[in-house]
Amino acid sequence: MSRLLVVQNHRGGGPGRFGDWLRADGVSTDVVHAYAGAPLPRRPGHDGVLVLGGGYLPDDDVRAPWLAPTRALVARAVERGVPVFGICLGGQLLALVAGGTVRGAHGEPEVGSTPLTLRPEAGDDPLFRGLPERVTAVEHHVDAVTALPPGATWLMASERCPYQAFRVGERAWGVQFHPEAGADRVRSWDAGRLRARGLDPVELSRRAELDEPAAGAVWREVARRFAAVVAGS
Repeated sequence: MSRLLVVQNHRGGGPGRFGDWLRADGVSTDVVHAYAGAPLPRRPGHDGVLVLGGGYLPDDDVRAPWLAPTRALVARAVERGVPVFGICLGGQLLALVAGGTVRGAHGEPEVGSTPLTLRPEAGDDPLFRGLPERVTAVEHHVDAVTALPPGATWLMASERCPYQAFRVGERAWGVQFHPEAGADRVRSWDAGRLRARGLDPVELSRRAELDEPAAGAVWREVARRFAAVVAGS
């Protein structure tokens, strides 16, 4: 069985259904609770790396000192051609490591189920080719990638945040959205905090539930394809 190293960056941010899907497709997941002080391996013997989200910028080493070794880990993986998948903070970290830029509190926040558009460049991508031209995913971010790394392939966009998905090299992907999160994640968000930001938690949950069947099928397929990449490494 192929083995995937998973870096978890905050207590509530586990691999969720994405991890379930990967395991169903024959990839075991070794989750490192980096936020809790668990050390990252210096030279992992894994077949791939998954870096999850968290409420930090990718170089916020004061508040999150484990991000420096995580960046080094991802840089080594990209250099060696080890498959990488970065989600939200993880995607921003991949962009930064590969020479892109990330800005905090940039543009308008995206919260809840968000429409995404597949770009023509995704036509030959191992994970994104053939996906629906329009799909949704759960988002919860205020920070964003503002410039892709040199030579990166731009795969998906949204109205408020252009760089929703990209590929670095042949086998490293970053996404701003949360394919591991479904409508249940949206329902779990603090209603008081959402209202304080001018958002309606009931409407956010309703929208996510309506979008769930179609979106879940798409991200399930992406997980299956990433599992195949990891297994072939």
